[in-house]
Amino acid sequence: MSEKVPVSVLVQTKNEEAAIGACLDRLEDFGEVVVVASYSDDATVEIARARGARVVEFRWNRRYPKKKQWQLENVDTAYPWILFLDADEYPSPDLVEGIRALVADPGDAVAGQLTLSYHFAGKRLRHGHTVKKTVLLRPGKVRFPVIDDLDIPGMGELEGHYQPICDGDVVGVAGTLEHDDPDPVSTWFARHNGYSSWEAQLRLREGAGGVDAARSGQGKLFHKVPFKPLVFFTYSYVLRGGFLDGRAGFDYAIALAMYYWQIGVKAREGQRLAEEQEAVPA
Repeated sequence: MSEKVPVSVLVQTKNEEAAIGACLDRLEDFGEVVVVASYSDDATVEIARARGARVVEFRWNRRYPKKKQWQLENVDTAYPWILFLDADEYPSPDLVEGIRALVADPGDAVAGQLTLSYHFAGKRLRHGHTVKKTVLLRPGKVRFPVIDDLDIPGMGELEGHYQPICDGDVVGVAGTLEHDDPDPVSTWFARHNGYSSWEAQLRLREGAGGVDAARSGQGKLFHKVPFKPLVFFTYSYVLRGGFLDGRAGFDYAIALAMYYWQIGVKAREGQRLAEEQEAVPA
C-alpha cells in the first residue's frame, strides 16, 4: 500500500450532507482531512465525523478575512501543503499521484494549479470550456486578496472567483479535479444568479481592492472581451468541442453564456441607475 500523500485537505462545507460523504470517501489517500464547516444545520458534521474527518467550525463576522484566508491563518495542519476542496469535488486517481509527485519535489513552487473536470446535468463533460483552480497551496507563501465587496451580495463567507496571490511559482498538476454537484440544476442557476450580481457590482468599481491583480491571465483577457456571451459560446461549444458532449455540452455552454449575459445586463443597469442618481439636483 502506498504511503499517505503528505497534504492536509481542507473541505469547505455549509449544509452539504448530500455531497460530503462521497467527497470524503475519495480522500483516503491523504494524510489529513479537515472539514471546515460553518455551523451547518443539516447532517454534514455528523457524516464527516463518522468518516474520521476532523471538523473545524467557522463563523463569519462579515469582515475580512473570509473563510479560506481564515483557514490559512488559523487552522493547524499536519503538513506544509494544503488542498482546498469544495464538498462536491474530489481528486481523480491521476490527480492524487500528481499531487504526490509535486509535494515530494516542489522546487520553487508554492502552489499547484488543478484542472477541473465538470459534471453538468448528470454528465461528465470532456470537452468545451476548462476551469483551472489554484487550490494546492503552501501556507505562508500565498494569500487571498482583500476585495472591496463586503457590501455586495452574492458570495458571502467564501472568497470569490479569483486566484490567490502567490509569492513563488505556480505549476500545473497532472490529473483532474472532478466537480460533481448532486444538487438539481436549478441550484446551479440560483447560485450563479447571485454570482452574477457580485461580478456586476465589481465591474462597476474597477480595481476593487485588488481583484484585477488576482485574476488569472485568461481571466484578465476575457474580462476585456466585448460581446462576452457570444464569444464564450463560440469558444466553448464550437472551438473547444463542447458539441461533442451532446445535449449536456450544449446546455452547459448556453448556461455559462447566459451567466455572462446576466453580468453585463446587471452592470449596465447599475451604471444607468448611478447616472440617473447623479443627475438628480441636490
